[in-house]
Amino acid sequence: MSTREYDFYLVEKKPPIAWIYLNRPEKLNAMNQPAWEELIPICRDIDEDDEIRVAVIASKGKIFTAGIDLVGMMPELPELMVKEQMGGLKLKLIKKFFQFQEGLSCLEKCRKPIIAAVHGKCIGAGLDMITACDIRLCSEDAIFSLREAKVSFVADVGVLQRIPHIVGQGAARELAYTAKDIDSKRAREILLVNHVFKDREELMKGAEKMAVEIAECSPLAVMASKDVLNYGIGKSVDDGLKYVASMSANILPSNDLFEAVTAFSQKRKPEFTGT
Repeated sequence: MSTREYDFYLVEKKPPIAWIYLNRPEKLNAMNQPAWEELIPICRDIDEDDEIRVAVIASKGKIFTAGIDLVGMMPELPELMVKEQMGGLKLKLIKKFFQFQEGLSCLEKCRKPIIAAVHGKCIGAGLDMITACDIRLCSEDAIFSLREAKVSFVADVGVLQRIPHIVGQGAARELAYTAKDIDSKRAREILLVNHVFKDREELMKGAEKMAVEIAECSPLAVMASKDVLNYGIGKSVDDGLKYVASMSANILPSNDLFEAVTAFSQKRKPEFTGT
């Protein structure tokens, strides 16, 4: 086991699982500048670590996150306070938005599956974060809100692009236009989350159980599946079929395949190496 503490995150590696915690509980895990910057190297490290096969992103404290730290982020976005918005200023602002987007898109781009485990409130930018993950779980006390319309923002770092593929256009537009809170029951009804657990303790156990189930599968097949699923968003079925044929040809044969066949014949659980 290894632990590394960042300004905003705490990462605990317990191979084959990496636990990424939002770790600013005294500020309700409100997302300041380090929240956007630090996730990129964290995901890169997890991606490159062969001992890690899956990651869980959760949080310390009472809630998952209160969303973006508006007060803390204002010094990073002085352009928003300039009344005369000329072209050059807009270009600087767009560049910053791209950087914020990459700060969460790294979750999606990481080759390893990432499970979001949400307890308490998951507001605004928190929804951007968890929709960039592969799977979402929550506790019964979880509250979700695509809050930006209530503070005169358009959600601009990924949730509007990703959530329709998860919950459908109707539910996505309802959340975006009303900025209302939904509870864990409604989140499960619209498939925003896969499973709901009694409390945070049971949630973490459930997340670990699922992570272990993923880790016990062939890493080559799991990573290839994530790649193919990501590629298929917005593509035709025919495009997806051509891509997966190439991906399948690229990873086969493998030592994992030979191990699966051998384990089946010996009536034992396979031990995959990712080679």
